[in-house]
Amino acid sequence: MEIEQRVTESNLLASFSDYAEAQRLVDRMSDDGFPVESVRIVGEGVRTVEQVTGRMTRGRAAAAGAASGAWFGVLIGLLFGLFTAGAAWVWMLLISLLIGAFWGGVFGFVAHWSTRGRRDFSSVMTLQAQRYEVHVDRAQAAQAARYVL
Repeated sequence: MEIEQRVTESNLLASFSDYAEAQRLVDRMSDDGFPVESVRIVGEGVRTVEQVTGRMTRGRAAAAGAASGAWFGVLIGLLFGLFTAGAAWVWMLLISLLIGAFWGGVFGFVAHWSTRGRRDFSSVMTLQAQRYEVHVDRAQAAQAARYVL
């Protein structure tokens, strides 16, 4: 609520189709010493974009699960390693890594298999806006106007 109220109590300084352009304007203002605490970049018309990165097979799901499980195993091994000394510490870490990789691979395989082909691809989802508006508090509006003229 507070952010929405601050946007309605501000002046539109500029509108851009690209976030990088809005960011460049605010960066230029900051470099010039303008009090950028009174500036907001507002994305309008937000949508999600899902970029498909490849085919997901049971093998890839198992490999991704194994990698994730290995990291978790290393974390657990490090925690248990706090209570061991000498060569036992290295063995604790290695065994935890292997157990984590094994169970991560099993769970990754089973999770993908259970979808029965409903999602046989991997992807990365991002948010994008149709335009990006740079707003500035009304008290700073006159001073900020010189950056877009």
